[in-house]
Amino acid sequence: MSSLSVDTLNQNWLFKYKLYHIPFWCVYHYFWFTIAVANPVAAAKSMFFSAYSVKMLAYVVLQALAVYFNLYYLMPRYMKKGSLTQYVIYLSLTVICASSLINGGYYLSAFFAGCSVKKMFGVDPENFMYFYNTSFPSTIASMTLGMSIKLTKNWLQTQHRQQLLEKEKLETELKFLKYQFNPHFLFNSINSIFFLIHKNPGMASASLAKFSELLRYQLYECNDQQIPLGKELTYLENFIELEKLRQNNNVYVTFEADEPLSDHLGIAPFILMTFVENAFKHVSKDAESPNWIGIKLGLSGNQLDFYVANSTSNQPETEVVNYSGIGLKNVKRRLDLIYPELHKLEIQNTANRFEAHLQLTLTELEQSPATLQMASL
Repeated sequence: MSSLSVDTLNQNWLFKYKLYHIPFWCVYHYFWFTIAVANPVAAAKSMFFSAYSVKMLAYVVLQALAVYFNLYYLMPRYMKKGSLTQYVIYLSLTVICASSLINGGYYLSAFFAGCSVKKMFGVDPENFMYFYNTSFPSTIASMTLGMSIKLTKNWLQTQHRQQLLEKEKLETELKFLKYQFNPHFLFNSINSIFFLIHKNPGMASASLAKFSELLRYQLYECNDQQIPLGKELTYLENFIELEKLRQNNNVYVTFEADEPLSDHLGIAPFILMTFVENAFKHVSKDAESPNWIGIKLGLSGNQLDFYVANSTSNQPETEVVNYSGIGLKNVKRRLDLIYPELHKLEIQNTANRFEAHLQLTLTELEQSPATLQMASL
């Protein structure tokens, strides 16, 4: 193994377990201790090469634990959920507990040094509250620093994700402008409707209406970041019916959906459509074995469960991954950007079957006053 590989492995190991936090807290406390004694050499000797090391270890370890307890438990559980009163209470208790345990470090230092607390620190052992003058404000300062770093990091990540979303939105709009009118799909749908005009005028008329609705949706109704879930379902149904017409009964298609789907929930346009289009494009065309597509859509509260599967004919994986000029990779990227931590996507590709299972947490649409007025009429 090359030295470069070893360095990369060590670096990844260091960041994977966040071991770089240990020297950070050591340097942080050394900085403040240096200011207190006004001598960096004396501060280093006191921290690392004397009985005071036990006291400093208590500061480093216990304050770090208090900071991480706040960042990874209290803030997600209470602050982010709006329970500010509970958060302040538990945060105060955490500061008090950490400060009290740190005070014990003074007594342990004296114990390991083999002398009394009064001789080592010039404080009467019964005056336990004396040490709070140092441990309490120091713990508050560490907690404030940790929260500031965490909130700043979250803000930067949010800004970066927002920039990626804007970029992704522009790229997606350009791609959909290019690919939404798939010539192959258009020509086949028009030809199928043309032949139906003489065979079954009623079905031809219904198919033409669906075709018109589909084009209207692509042109005018899918330009927002979020659209009503019911509209997306209607678009899927129209697309499936036209594809079934184009397949000429060579593919057995089943589509199950909970209805009616509430329009107060929104979804990013074409998120579901991409998987359905992929199924029709890569479904098997075998003459001696069944060719099928199964689609299920369920809704429980604001949790959407979407499942698409189709038979395949040992197609290379690259053919399945890249479809419609968009591809599964771009769909995954859109999900990561639009629904971070709000989706779960499972894909299985075997010799004769391709499955995509998407679980999505939807949010309510923000309706404009005009929309609300129209809904009340």
